[in-house]
Amino acid sequence: MTFSLYDALIPNFRQTVGAVRAAAPDEIIQARLAEDMLPFAYQVKSVAVHSVGAIEGVRRGQFSPDTSAPPASFAALAARMDEASAALEAVAPAEVHGFIGGDMAFVFGERRIPFSAEDFLLSFSLPNFYFHATTAYDILRWKGLPIGKRDYMGGLRTKAQT
Repeated sequence: MTFSLYDALIPNFRQTVGAVRAAAPDEIIQARLAEDMLPFAYQVKSVAVHSVGAIEGVRRGQFSPDTSAPPASFAALAARMDEASAALEAVAPAEVHGFIGGDMAFVFGERRIPFSAEDFLLSFSLPNFYFHATTAYDILRWKGLPIGKRDYMGGLRTKAQT
């Protein structure tokens, strides 16, 4: 069996998006670990941005940061994660495999950074995806929510028993 770009990305995105969806009190929406860090709601929004948003960017050949305000309630954050999960479920392995070798650019204002599609996904979006998922999880732990490593990891993709 060949291990593909799809295998390296989409199942991991789906696993972590599902884990990040966990609910917490609304007062945590604006919580941040440090004054110069963006709040919890932004971290959760960025999990969607660097998973399904990254796939959409590769489809367009260009990714720009999402500067829109993050959802303002946990219900809206959960809906955003549900939308991301559904969109990732719809991504076909053949489409992701077809990204390989394609031109891609990160664009922010006048700044343009060229990538191959796979290098963008693996060296830019995937690290950002895990950074924001981990930061969201850390904020929840810091605020005292009774969650642990298993909550962060989400549903594992285990081998079926025969």
